[in-house]
Amino acid sequence: MKPDDLLTIGELARRTGLSVSAIRFYEDKGLVSALRTGGNQRRFLRADIRRLSFVLIAQRLGLSLGEIAEAMADLPHGRAPDTRDWARISGAIRSRIDAQIARLEKVREDLDGCIGCGCLSLAKCALYNAGDKWGDTGAGPRVLR
Repeated sequence: MKPDDLLTIGELARRTGLSVSAIRFYEDKGLVSALRTGGNQRRFLRADIRRLSFVLIAQRLGLSLGEIAEAMADLPHGRAPDTRDWARISGAIRSRIDAQIARLEKVREDLDGCIGCGCLSLAKCALYNAGDKWGDTGAGPRVLR
């Protein structure tokens, strides 16, 4: 590996638009890893530009750092990820997103049904309190305890 293939943390910050402290944070989380010089200075691979860009995009999509780390665990170190790498990650994330969409659509349907029924009664609500099961425990917010 040639010295030109490595970036200082400042250069990586300029190329990604991240602060140096953010890069250190992502390094602490294992999303990128630095090589160390003889003087113990961090050096990053050019491929880390893409890795950090992916982290930022994935966060904007609502993925947690744990989910991002899991998705990136199989990415190659030492080379930029290729189309197949990204396709594999995208497929896994797409499955999670599809499941989230299905859950949200169910919530929307339930909400429309609840508002549409017009009962506005916890005692009668067929969706959330069928048969007034909470009323059997007495008055007040017993469900919250």
